Amino acid sequence: MKNTILASLALAMTASFATAGGDNWMTDFEAAKKKAAAENKDLLVDFTGSDWCGWCIKLVDQVFKHDSFKKGVADKFVLVELDFPRDKSKVDEATQKQNAALQKKYGVRGFPTILLLDPEGRPFGQTGYREGGPEKYLAHLDDLRANRVKRDEAFAAAEKLKGVDKAKALVKALKDLPENHLSHYSDITEQIAKLDPNDETGFVATQKRKDEEKQLQGDVMAAMRSGKTDDALTKIDAFIAKYKIEGEEKQGLLGMKMNPLLSAKKFDDAAKVLDEMIALAPGTRAAKFAESFKPRLQKMKEAHEAKNK
Repeated sequence: MKNTILASLALAMTASFATAGGDNWMTDFEAAKKKAAAENKDLLVDFTGSDWCGWCIKLVDQVFKHDSFKKGVADKFVLVELDFPRDKSKVDEATQKQNAALQKKYGVRGFPTILLLDPEGRPFGQTGYREGGPEKYLAHLDDLRANRVKRDEAFAAAEKLKGVDKAKALVKALKDLPENHLSHYSDITEQIAKLDPNDETGFVATQKRKDEEKQLQGDVMAAMRSGKTDDALTKIDAFIAKYKIEGEEKQGLLGMKMNPLLSAKKFDDAAKVLDEMIALAPGTRAAKFAESFKPRLQKMKEAHEAKNK
């Protein structure tokens, strides 16, 4: 009787922490990596909000729950669900901590985010919700998985080379991978720097600039939170000047000024930034957004002035 009760409790606990995608999804990331290595498979990791994210729910209902999807990935992927539900009782505390750490590690900002990883946890593909049902999604995953094959072939070819030639081959291999996940290939990037001390490939300088831009984003957010709007704007202007940035890239950086300016209620300065963005390259997506935002900005200014009369 005691064993029966314990078994029933264990079953109830398992059910209470069931994944949205079904029983074939794992929630323990490290265990999933070991399973993938043992079975010579890759990882398909779903960062999801199972009880609030509409696109996440659609992806499960339209793709992941279907038998054709389960069969199609069975020999290729170990499935991992990292859930961020509003109802915290759906996920135990240890898993919540694990998921938060992995969200930070992989820089996940939106849901659903689907990462394709090798058994070492290195990303080679990223996607999300896509229309078309399980068959089209499986074809899309095959296309992304081909990136890993190309990556491995390129790395193997690079091993036959030396010096700058090897560095160039490694840089070429990295170009087929998600750019925002190169930090997970630190062993490769360190090799490139050692093999190419004069940076003939330009890789080191490019990565340094990207790292500085990432740091800039963090600095701007920190300055904004502490109410130091002018500091945030100065840092953005300094970065633009340092790298002599123009065109669409400058539009993106100018766009970073909007949050600090709006937070400080500096509506006139924000309007000037929008005008500068439009003037830089009028036909771009950023310019069109800036143009469409101007009426809204004017309403925000008027509402603020009316409130403070």
